Amino acid sequence: MFQLIEIQHDALVEVFNVGVGRAAAALSSMVNEEIILSVPDVYFLSIQDATTALNGGREAPKVCGVSQRFAGAFNTNVTLMFPEDKSLELVRLMVGESIPLEQLTEMEHEALSEIGNILLNSCMGTMADILNSEMHGSLPEYQVGTPEEILGISGNNISDLVLILRINFILEKLKLQGYVAFVMDAAAMEDICRHINDYLASFAHND
Repeated sequence: MFQLIEIQHDALVEVFNVGVGRAAAALSSMVNEEIILSVPDVYFLSIQDATTALNGGREAPKVCGVSQRFAGAFNTNVTLMFPEDKSLELVRLMVGESIPLEQLTEMEHEALSEIGNILLNSCMGTMADILNSEMHGSLPEYQVGTPEEILGISGNNISDLVLILRINFILEKLKLQGYVAFVMDAAAMEDICRHINDYLASFAHND
């Protein structure tokens, strides 16, 4: 299984921590409440092992997913996933307590797409800035389904790897865990390693 060496892993975690920090600030301004986002884990799995991990030992759990395709420094499909049973609580925080449940459900798609758009673009934009590269994203696509369905797993991409970010969302009234999954082929993995090595080399050069 693909693995980064420790210094590469630490650099990648640093990049993502900056990205989710920017996303937390943007989301906090939307809901007028402090949102703390943390990235406790970054790891690589095969696409099969990734779906097993995201299932959490349960049979075909439903998740809400917001996906975007990014191209540039490396090509990847990126998806933010939340447990479906927590999604309405998050939307309630976005739009306020006064919205009736029926209307809230109708707004779920739009609100979660906006959350995903902010978080994914903050992560990818930060990565592009720090790694001195460019990334261009598609419009967000919202889905509800199992992790396999959300990640679009098929026989065609079974050899791909998934970079998993486990992100803790901490608000005054809600604590939940989300995942960001980067589905990448071998060429994309080589590209991201090359950019990380260039980033680390820039520090060595400055010293």
